[in-house]
Amino acid sequence: MIELVILLLASYITGSFPTSIIVIRVTKNIDIREHGSGNAGATNVFRVLGWKYAVFVLTFDIFKGWLPTAVYATTIFQQLPVPDQGLVQILCGFAAVFGHTFPIFAGFRGGKGVSSLIGVLLALFPLAFPLCLLVGIAVITTTGYVSLGSIAAAIALPIIILILPRLGVISPNLSLVVFSLLVPWFIIYTHRSNISRIRNGTENRFEKAIIFKKKN
Repeated sequence: MIELVILLLASYITGSFPTSIIVIRVTKNIDIREHGSGNAGATNVFRVLGWKYAVFVLTFDIFKGWLPTAVYATTIFQQLPVPDQGLVQILCGFAAVFGHTFPIFAGFRGGKGVSSLIGVLLALFPLAFPLCLLVGIAVITTTGYVSLGSIAAAIALPIIILILPRLGVISPNLSLVVFSLLVPWFIIYTHRSNISRIRNGTENRFEKAIIFKKKN
C-alpha cells in the first residue's frame, strides 16, 4: 500500500499550495490572513482586494481539488489493490482539501476548504454539483451570507445524490453516496465560527449580492 500513501501525500501537497497567501504576498506584500476575516480563502481575498484577485485564487484553489481527484486517482498507480475506484478518488480529494485547510507550506493555517472541495465535487459529481451550486447561489442572493450558501449547498449534495438515481439520471457507487453524506459535516465544522457570528449578528454580508431586499 506504499503506492497509496505516495498518492495521498502527492494530493495533500497539491492541496497545500497556499494560493492566496503567495499571490497577495507577491502583489501586495501583505499576509491575507492578517486582514478581513483572517481567512486565506477566495472570499476574504474578494473582501480585501476585490473580485479580480478573488477569481484567480478561486479558480486555482478549485483546480487544486480537481486535479488529485480526477487525474491522480485515475492515472497514477492504476493497479492499486482497491476494488472501488471512487474510493481512491475520495481519498485523494479529501487529502487535497485537508491540504488546503491545513497547508504544510503555510503553518497549517489555510482556507476553509470550500473552493478545493468544489473541485473535488466537480470531479466526483459532475451532474449533481451544478444543482448544489444553484442552491448555494439562491441562499447567498437571499441572505447575503456566503458561508450560509456554502453550508446549504453542502447539505443539498446528499439529498440530490439520493434523488437523481430515482430519476434514472445517475447510479453512484456506494462510496460516493457515503462521501456525499460526510461533506455537510465537514463544511459545517469548518464554518463553525461563521455559524456563531450569524447567530449573534456579526457575520459579514455581501449586500450587493442580495437580490430580494426587504423594504423598510
